[in-house]
Amino acid sequence: MKATRALVLFLLLALAVGGAVLFRAWRQLVAFRDAPYGTAAEKVIEVPPGSTPHQVVRLLARGGALSDEDLAWRYVRWWKRDRRPMKAGEYAFAGPQRPDDVLERIYRGEVKTYHFTVPEGLRMEEIAAIVERSGLGTAAELLPLMRDPALAKDLGVPFANLEGYLFPDTYTFTKGPKARAVLAAMIGRFKESYRKADAQRLPWVMLDEGQTATLASIVEKETGRPDERPRISCVFHNRLRKGMRLQTDPTVMYATMLRKGAWSKNISKADLLAPQPYNTYLNAGLPPGPIASAGGAALAAALHPSDCADLYFVSRNDGSHVFCPSLECHAAAVRKWQVEYFRAQRAAANGAKRPPKKGKKRRG
Repeated sequence: MKATRALVLFLLLALAVGGAVLFRAWRQLVAFRDAPYGTAAEKVIEVPPGSTPHQVVRLLARGGALSDEDLAWRYVRWWKRDRRPMKAGEYAFAGPQRPDDVLERIYRGEVKTYHFTVPEGLRMEEIAAIVERSGLGTAAELLPLMRDPALAKDLGVPFANLEGYLFPDTYTFTKGPKARAVLAAMIGRFKESYRKADAQRLPWVMLDEGQTATLASIVEKETGRPDERPRISCVFHNRLRKGMRLQTDPTVMYATMLRKGAWSKNISKADLLAPQPYNTYLNAGLPPGPIASAGGAALAAALHPSDCADLYFVSRNDGSHVFCPSLECHAAAVRKWQVEYFRAQRAAANGAKRPPKKGKKRRG
């Protein structure tokens, strides 16, 4: 009888101790599950393919996404019984976080992404620098590919390089895309935008894809105003039909860069007279290829210009232009907006710099 009582007491004590231990462990796990987010700097952790749940927890804990590896593993075993596979990839965490949140991101495959945005009107060198800043490749790696005729041919570009085909847009990639894949994605966006523009082509516009990219790049560099692009395009179409030279400054800047190896916005008389295939002051027709990457609006304008009789346009120095159908109108606009405007600017600047005249002192 006494032995039975002792056994019962022992079992009750064991149950009490075991319950207390389990309750404490449960409280720890709940507290760990509901712990606040960390506020540390971003920590990037790589989960290799084929990692087991235990290996993933170890990587997360050692990488700083989880504060306690043993407790996190207990949580996974006792609480988070999830049979979904943990997806490999690169993950970013802002310091130790709740295991529920960390593990859910691994289960869903919410990997770290890299972004870059290419504005309209940039050249290959400028685009390579943007991609490099995003961490998706170096300019030293990208530029040779951009200039590779074999790669251009493989990617369906009708020129010896990718100038004009690296479409302006925002791009998102996960870790480690090949440089070629980045460039191929940009060219894919160009092709898609060209197809949309081509669907709105006017019947009399006979430009092929490469010519469209070339004219669109000039339109893009000549104006940043959406409402002016179709009219700028109309001017160039009119000049082409009449056999007139395009005489557009952006092509001379591009030609000068090719000759001198450096970009400059300042055009000299010598630059205008320098023989170079891209110099549209000397050569009739379109230049041999694009001079920058045009956006969708410029591509659309190249194939769907407005209806106008204009042959000239002159900058008002505020981003807008005066359009003229005749040389007389053009000369008057040049006189007003290029000669007189800058003369007034210089006079105002000189007046501001000149010290005020001293007045004569009165005699007492």
